[in-house]
Amino acid sequence: MKIFTKKALAGAVAITLLGMMGSASAVVNVQCKGDTDGDAVIDSPDPAHPNAKCMSLIAGDSFAIMSDTNPLYIFGFGDQTGTLPDDLIAEGILDAEWPGPTVELDQGDEFWLNLTNVGTVIRPDLFDPHTIHFHGFPNASTVFDGVPEVSVSINMGATLTYYYNIVEPGTYIYHCHVEATEHMEMGMLANLYVHPAQDATGYGGDPNTVAGRKGGPGPWGYVYNDEDGTTAFDVEKALQLSSFDSEFHDASVFVQPLPFALLEGDYPQINGRGYPDTVNTASLPAPVDDAAGKITGTPGELLNNGSPTQLINSAITIDRAVDGNRLLLRLSNVGLDRFWTLTAPGLKMQIVGTGARHMRGTDGKNVYRTTASVNFGGGETHDVIIDTSDVAAGTYFLHATELHQMSNNTQFDGGMITEIVVN
Repeated sequence: MKIFTKKALAGAVAITLLGMMGSASAVVNVQCKGDTDGDAVIDSPDPAHPNAKCMSLIAGDSFAIMSDTNPLYIFGFGDQTGTLPDDLIAEGILDAEWPGPTVELDQGDEFWLNLTNVGTVIRPDLFDPHTIHFHGFPNASTVFDGVPEVSVSINMGATLTYYYNIVEPGTYIYHCHVEATEHMEMGMLANLYVHPAQDATGYGGDPNTVAGRKGGPGPWGYVYNDEDGTTAFDVEKALQLSSFDSEFHDASVFVQPLPFALLEGDYPQINGRGYPDTVNTASLPAPVDDAAGKITGTPGELLNNGSPTQLINSAITIDRAVDGNRLLLRLSNVGLDRFWTLTAPGLKMQIVGTGARHMRGTDGKNVYRTTASVNFGGGETHDVIIDTSDVAAGTYFLHATELHQMSNNTQFDGGMITEIVVN
């Protein structure tokens, strides 16, 4: 299969769209309050919407490289915020990221999230629509929920603007809900979390509790509106647990029947990487076809026209003399075939939230759970605080408890491992 340039692919997509819609062309219509040119960047803030936030994402395809250098075909989301509408499809081709761009919001925000479907150009026989499902969020209207049966799906060449009134803090995920098993296995998954209003207001009327991320003298932030400071943290990291079934991905790129019944992840990952790539703080380089040239027929050929796709690392460092002692891990499981159990030998974990809900009973008492490991299934999220006050400086490993998940099936580099460095 030949990998064409973005220019050629953009032309092919345009021809396809013209063929599908007669004299019509692709319709990219990005909406954002205060944006004057359609690039999802606020140019002139709208006084009626002082807390507006916007993003422009694409849904498409690309390739990602595994830690043993095996390239896998993926579907995914890519960040095109700042790209003008006339250029968005051309720039979005082969720009799918793994995982998708992180969405970070504040309680009280109005969020306009624009999704443009640029097509799966490596598989031009597919005309899959896509959606965004804000998993666990209480939408006021089903039209923005992303579930195809009750909302709108986005066809190739079109854009849909999702609107969210952000009312509840916590750790969420977002993903495509069209043909969910296939599209999620292929990589249409990403981190999403919401900071509480308490960051800006503090609690108990004490201005010294206003969070550092909002310019105050308090801790860097809070996980929830706790009113007692028990969810305060000094450093945070979002970690998304996943796995790829290499046979499923290869079947997709080589136009073979997809082995749904045999789905089993053989590439366990954190934030789209296996160890030691998890602790590489840079974006991974663009994927390269393997030594056999299984994708393009040419060994060593650059994929994605040289664009990197794996931008998010999982390295964690907490410098207690500068940052403070409390580390927040925003954990999400997006695996389709198993539960995962994470542990960090030498460190205690306190779960303060689960499913984007503060762990507090109806009587107002905190029901936090201190544990040595966290076990959770697909679609679940946990907010975990690690207090490093009384631990020795050094490097601690955060990893899956099942030993075979700490490497690829081939036992080369890879697996669900990252490092927490305590200074």
